[in-house]
Amino acid sequence: MTNHEKTSVSRRTFVKGSALAGLGAAAMGTASLFGCAPAAESTGELADTGEAVADTIVWTHCAVNCGSCCALQCHVQDGEIKYVESDNTGSAELGEPQLRACLRGRSIRRWLQSPDRLNKPLKRVGKRGEGKFEEISWEEALDTIASEMKRIRETYGDEAMTSHYSSGVCQGQVQANPVKRLLNLTGGFLNYYGSYSSAHISAAGTYTYGGGTYGSSFLTIQPGQLVVLFGDSPADTRMGGGGHTHDFAYIRETTDCRVITIDPRMTDTTCGQGGEWIPIRPGTDGALCAALAYEIINNGWADEEFLHTYCVGYDEETLPESAKGKNASYKDYILGTGPDATPKTPAWAAAITLIPEQRIIDLAREMHESDPVYIGQGYGPQRRANGEITARAIMVLPQLLGQIGKPGMNDGRREGCASVGLGMLPTGENPVTTNIPTFEWPNAILHGEELTALNAGVQGADKMSSSIKFIWNYAGNCLTNQHSDINLTHDILADESLVEFIVTSEVFMTDSAKYSDIIIPDLTSQEQISISSDGYSDNMIAVIFGAPVYEPKFERRGIYEVCADLAERLGVGDEFTEGKTREDWLREIYDEARTANAEKGMDMPTWDEGYAMGVWKMKPEPIVKLADFVEDPVANALPTPSGKIEIYSETLAGFEATWELAEDEVVTALPIYDPGFLGYEACTEEYPLQITGFHYKAHTHSSYANNEVIQTAAQHVAWVNPVDAEARGIKDGDTIRVFNDCGEIRIEAKVTPRVIPGNVSIPQGMWHDADMAGDRVDHGGCINTLTKYRPTPLAKANPQHSNIGQIAKA
Repeated sequence: MTNHEKTSVSRRTFVKGSALAGLGAAAMGTASLFGCAPAAESTGELADTGEAVADTIVWTHCAVNCGSCCALQCHVQDGEIKYVESDNTGSAELGEPQLRACLRGRSIRRWLQSPDRLNKPLKRVGKRGEGKFEEISWEEALDTIASEMKRIRETYGDEAMTSHYSSGVCQGQVQANPVKRLLNLTGGFLNYYGSYSSAHISAAGTYTYGGGTYGSSFLTIQPGQLVVLFGDSPADTRMGGGGHTHDFAYIRETTDCRVITIDPRMTDTTCGQGGEWIPIRPGTDGALCAALAYEIINNGWADEEFLHTYCVGYDEETLPESAKGKNASYKDYILGTGPDATPKTPAWAAAITLIPEQRIIDLAREMHESDPVYIGQGYGPQRRANGEITARAIMVLPQLLGQIGKPGMNDGRREGCASVGLGMLPTGENPVTTNIPTFEWPNAILHGEELTALNAGVQGADKMSSSIKFIWNYAGNCLTNQHSDINLTHDILADESLVEFIVTSEVFMTDSAKYSDIIIPDLTSQEQISISSDGYSDNMIAVIFGAPVYEPKFERRGIYEVCADLAERLGVGDEFTEGKTREDWLREIYDEARTANAEKGMDMPTWDEGYAMGVWKMKPEPIVKLADFVEDPVANALPTPSGKIEIYSETLAGFEATWELAEDEVVTALPIYDPGFLGYEACTEEYPLQITGFHYKAHTHSSYANNEVIQTAAQHVAWVNPVDAEARGIKDGDTIRVFNDCGEIRIEAKVTPRVIPGNVSIPQGMWHDADMAGDRVDHGGCINTLTKYRPTPLAKANPQHSNIGQIAKA
């Protein structure tokens, strides 16, 4: 693999060898904090032998689920990373994109070489969740796992086995697929659909456009136009050069577009780059959309030619036959001529959203007058109890204005992303057809046999045949830390009569790993040969060819090799590997993508050429979503039942009539406004505040949250409005209690007007730290101590921003 590496002078050489070494060391305080390279060059340093000390530069990439995937150049010396640079290839002056890492990726030296890494297989010796383990050999670990896989499969059936949802290794073409391949070859497993990140908007896109989460590219935005973003902050969520924050910043600088962000929190997208912030009460975006629609329709601004040509359900004329004659159209709902007889006026919405009536009126006019207008949404508004209908409500706005299918326009979904189309390690066919929503897994443990298509969204079967008895958790912290209601989940997992065996493959002792019966130490993507595309961005498509930064240390092993050994024990060794190594599979995956893209006119390098380069990239054409459909809606019909955009969904009307729903759960044919369970209307005197989470630059979900150097740079604090703080005697920097019926956390308060009154915003992802045998108070600041476990009505997904609670000075 030497063709992937090159030699450079080390940072130590620069600092010691420079005539200004003392000043250089002092001036580089921030750079060295994140392991970054110095900007200057050096002539070298003589070691004790009289020879120059040199580094080996190894290309690799970040791999966590932030939405980006950025290139890293690791300077390695004597088997250790000395410092990390990112992508410096291409010319910024010529507009050539660079996959520059954010502070998380640049701090990876501290993460990979942490003294807290797992180094040997472990067996639980205490109660589940207690965190007591003893070291064992690989032979014992593999024998135990294989034996338990056989026993549980033979006792309970194939559906009792599952590979748990995870995103700790998101970028790369292997991920958890070796585990799924192994499970499929030995009988299959209970699979899941959806994700913790985007299940609601994905469902909304399915019943509106026939599928998909992403819309048009930021790069299509035109000079001077209006951009309206609901709960979308690329500067917070997709920070790296391989993500949308670069694309959006570039467009804002080059087009001078006007940006309005609608969010309970003033995000860095507004605070750092300008634009207008419209504060909104959490969970009420659907009410704002309804009032904007009222102004658009009532003032004659709706593009009825577009709506009649491309959409179903706008008015009586476009309703399906099954819904006609019932005042069931979207227009009836908005104007108050529908069943609820309530006009969705700006005054009506102002009382719900806390946005002034006149600002709503003005925003509707601004959206009408801007041609084009780009309307998009992030994942925040949809990750709520009413998230599915909220996401659909936002999608209606560009439909009403006819702002779809042309440059500068979006279809109301998240910003678009280009893709090189790399495949994945094949998992083979799963003999088990039953599929459950990923958020339903605790229910599938407690009473799996009772879960059906009508009460739990089971797909591929009318109902489950078994509860979950075996969990393989690969690179995931969703058993507890990233899942709702940690105290409840602790009780479920700690009961060994429920799940009988849990195996975790990890690099650290996460909170979730503590609930394992066997833990096996994994290698990170940077410690193995790997390839990855660039992630979610629209200004480039790229492939990063990653080499191991050093030889595997201690007894850590890659998941592919571990599963190959288990496959031998389970009698499917040849079928699992097909005689191929990890590198063989990666070469095959890459060559398949290269051949497919060559047919489209894309000139990708050979594997050997790309591996020598470290990173290959090109600029794609900007994405205009639904352009073909708008050009010819008959020849390019959408994959919806009608072939058109469905404002009114007959499929959802069927669900509304047949699904088993609680009184406060809503599945509707139209994207109406409903506050959802645990919305602002649920606040009480005891719990008067809403509590929402947000993604933060110091960690990606829980990845890197144990990297103290980043936490020093970007502290984990709860955002509290001065009005709420003053009423409770809380000052900036105070440690506060945040609590509700689910639990209690301790966290530092950030008193700031950048969050709307009545809402406390807490970054998600910090590691849970509580005495689970004692008071269970979490001192890590993990918001999922406070979130309710209750799947949403349609997607059966996580409503993790729908919480009420109280705060007090600790």
